[in-house]
Amino acid sequence: MKSKTNILIAGGTGFIGYHLAKRALKKGWLVTSISTKKPPAKRYIKQVKYILCDITNKISLKKYIRINFKYVVNLGGYVDHSNKKKTFKSHYLGCKNLAQIFLKNPPKAFIQMGSSVEYGKLKSPQKENEKCRPISVYGRAKLFASKYLIELYKKENFPSTILRLYLAYGPKQDLNRFLPIIINGCIKNKKFPCSAGNQFRDFINVNDVVNFIIQSLTNKNARGQIFNIGSGKPRKIRDIIEYVKKISKGGRPQFGKINLRKDEILKIYPSIRKAQKLIKWNPKISFEKGIKKTIKSYQ
Repeated sequence: MKSKTNILIAGGTGFIGYHLAKRALKKGWLVTSISTKKPPAKRYIKQVKYILCDITNKISLKKYIRINFKYVVNLGGYVDHSNKKKTFKSHYLGCKNLAQIFLKNPPKAFIQMGSSVEYGKLKSPQKENEKCRPISVYGRAKLFASKYLIELYKKENFPSTILRLYLAYGPKQDLNRFLPIIINGCIKNKKFPCSAGNQFRDFINVNDVVNFIIQSLTNKNARGQIFNIGSGKPRKIRDIIEYVKKISKGGRPQFGKINLRKDEILKIYPSIRKAQKLIKWNPKISFEKGIKKTIKSYQ
């Protein structure tokens, strides 16, 4: 009898982890999540095996990970970046620990969720072959993790793939992110402060992110590669706020109440040509369709 495909998701209780777990279960896979906290009620899935463990603690990791996994996806790491030491440890050391645990019996694929902040101030469209110059501790931690895994692929043929994510959105996201804050304010017809909205950012629907992860897991062309995950179509922040306001039929954004940071980059978006060419991935969900569905889920 053929054994079921099993997947380990570090950070499986988070926003992307939840949507990935749902998709994996739909495919008939066995899903194990490892994270420092239990999932919030809105992201709890009965069929998922939840393990509570800090991936920065290698001894603890060894104790809990006793079986081999076909696929490993690392979405772990502290979301609050104010504690620089914790941020660096969770996003770099956590990744390193996970990879080392699987060195003797490697999975078919090991996906590391990187970040667009690895590029720092590089001009958009940002490309994977450019030399990164991160300006934050979080960006440096993500870049060190990327470099470590690519080196591991070259030396040990470890099946690493790095996905540099831009701004993901969709249902069940925490309310401390840009789009949920805007949607929540508009649904409740509240006043809320925002910048003048002259920045351009790239938003990608969580279902397109999950499609990318699944394609990367199952495509050998993804091994040893770094890919950008975004729509490749930057949108003006002010236009997004106005669109959410229109669909929600409410909201009183106070444009210009929040000043831009001195080092804030006005245009940030990726080139996605590499993903289109190597693994035949393309985002399928338009921003308009995705945002309408997201607003409906919050209502």
